[in-house]
Amino acid sequence: MVRPHAPTAAFPAHLRALYDRFPFDRSLADDPIRCVRPYAGDLQSGEIAGIVAATLAIGNTTAIRRAFAELERQAGGELRRWVDGADGALAGSELRGFRHRWVRGDQLHFLARTLRSIYRGGATLEMTFLDGFESGGFAGGVDALAHRLRAGPGGGARPPPGYVRLFPTPLHGSGSPCKRLTLFVRWMVRPGFPDVGLWRRVPTGELRIPLDQHVHWIAYHLGLTRRRTRSWATVEEVTEALRRIDPVDPVRFDFVLCHTGVSGDCPKRKDPVICGPCSVRPDCDLWRVPGRSVA
Repeated sequence: MVRPHAPTAAFPAHLRALYDRFPFDRSLADDPIRCVRPYAGDLQSGEIAGIVAATLAIGNTTAIRRAFAELERQAGGELRRWVDGADGALAGSELRGFRHRWVRGDQLHFLARTLRSIYRGGATLEMTFLDGFESGGFAGGVDALAHRLRAGPGGGARPPPGYVRLFPTPLHGSGSPCKRLTLFVRWMVRPGFPDVGLWRRVPTGELRIPLDQHVHWIAYHLGLTRRRTRSWATVEEVTEALRRIDPVDPVRFDFVLCHTGVSGDCPKRKDPVICGPCSVRPDCDLWRVPGRSVA
């Protein structure tokens, strides 16, 4: 039997109902954006916290928040001051033992030096993104961010092993979904809860979905994409499906879709007890395809 990929006619109303009933406060406590919001009082502090949190956004949310807190502790509790002093020898030695999954302290120290160079040069990450966005759209903006962060602080400084791979680009044949940079841009652009909205020159309608494994699984089974693998083409396909529901702010549904998976509200199998109250259950192909077994 052919998998029914097209969303149902009632899907937009069902998705809005899922959004309207979602327990945002519960999931905010378990999301990396919680680490960024205390720094949202000014652009530079918010950008620093945002790019650090997004770079660490690998694995489960508890481990991500723990890693961010450990970096804060080793950085002396103030990330902007840590970036300002990033050229000092002590700044690098303090992070020597830091590790989160495949992200190491030497890589984060190099990132801090890179950020220091950007701000000392009179630029911001918003300006860097806009340089690419104005000529190449959203993918061009992500590409510009990735290339500037990869470039380092200049002066012949060489990045530590693995650093460049932390900042993929959707262009030049890579096809990466660029989940972490796309998530960072969502945090910076959207003024709506739970995001911080520090960037004012990028329209929310131009954002792209940060495609993690939870969002991709749910999007696939709701018929928002036919693609079984995460790629930039999948990002565009899912975003376009959401844009047809909300052209002004299509990625407002990202937090809800992600945490529906993270929280276990979506068990990723046919479970009448857990799935019963779900607003989008009538749209899920686990329930629409006859003969699917019940867990």
